[in-house]
Amino acid sequence: MKKTTAAAVTTAGSAGLASLLVTVIMVGLGERIGERFLPVYLVAAGATLFAPSILNALDNFLSAIYSIPGGWFSTKFGYKKALLYFNIFAILGYLIVIIFPGWISVIVGSVFFLSWSSLSMPACMDLIQQELPKNRQVMGVSIHSLIKRVPMALGPVLGGVLIDSFGITQGIRLAFIIAVFLGLLAIIIQQLALKNTVSPEVKQQGLPKILPWHFPRDMQIILAADILAKICSQIPYAYVAIWAMEHASGAHISATQFGLLTGIEMAFAILVYIPIAFLGDKFKRKGFIQTTFILYTIFPVLLFFGRGFGILLLAFIVRGLKEIGEPTRKIQIMSLAPENQKALYFGAFYFFRDVVVTGGVFLGGWLWVIRPELNLLVSMLFGLSAVLLYGFAGKSE
Repeated sequence: MKKTTAAAVTTAGSAGLASLLVTVIMVGLGERIGERFLPVYLVAAGATLFAPSILNALDNFLSAIYSIPGGWFSTKFGYKKALLYFNIFAILGYLIVIIFPGWISVIVGSVFFLSWSSLSMPACMDLIQQELPKNRQVMGVSIHSLIKRVPMALGPVLGGVLIDSFGITQGIRLAFIIAVFLGLLAIIIQQLALKNTVSPEVKQQGLPKILPWHFPRDMQIILAADILAKICSQIPYAYVAIWAMEHASGAHISATQFGLLTGIEMAFAILVYIPIAFLGDKFKRKGFIQTTFILYTIFPVLLFFGRGFGILLLAFIVRGLKEIGEPTRKIQIMSLAPENQKALYFGAFYFFRDVVVTGGVFLGGWLWVIRPELNLLVSMLFGLSAVLLYGFAGKSE
């Protein structure tokens, strides 16, 4: 009887995860077909050259803001209904741009169609955590992270074909029409394949305490370490290309070579998910998470001391390999969150992290103006702080 029950749970979990992965590709592809070309569309539609920066800032701001409502919806209504609402929300944004052409409609519509990734993340983690047994959850997150990168690679290619064939204005509108179609198809698949699970205890609970000082202690530690590591990443992020092409003495790399380095980074980021999918559930999570923090720290070290294309290549490989701890970190956050409120706490974790880390972007610009080398040195210090904090205080599980 127990074997039969276990088999049923595994089958249901596999079906739920499979439908999630299919819809992640569909919705992600719809989002990515036109997203990379929106700055060009804005200018072509009559916006000022400052408009693309507004769109980029809005994207980063919404990524933080949407995390908490994304978690709340999933906790309150279950991940099935939450994903339905989030898909409809994104589709509404696409329709605004389709029906009302112009750069203002893109800014307004982006408030809706840029929301899906951030809103849906807590629901996706909730689905994986609920439907898969504990010894397969890291594999589930790894596969989810890997699949997310498929539309990131294919979308811009399809968008480029549409724009070259029909022009920037019509090409973007066609891209959004395809996005609406894919979003509707994703809704159908989700609603047919997913089950909705909302614990009766959720309705009996009052307003949850989701401020960082209300988090469980181990969750506070991983939040603090993750903030330090992400600031380490964001301080030099906007200036890596400038450093590689103009400041890394002896490198003399071209824009094409820098593009190649970025492609290699993405390739290693994708490849790392395959072994982690098999190993992440078999060993303690702390080692994988700590490895990610160490790799965050090594990247600016290699940039600072490295000379020549070979060292830069190694640096970008390291930055790709930092994904080694991402699946285990997400599962660790979910496991540390209180029962029946895991999606909400996951969203709150990302909200507070991203709000604080945004300051790292401005800090990086200020340090770069003073001296580019200072930018990388401070980045190293933040990364080292994350390694030491999590190494001594992080939960070993």
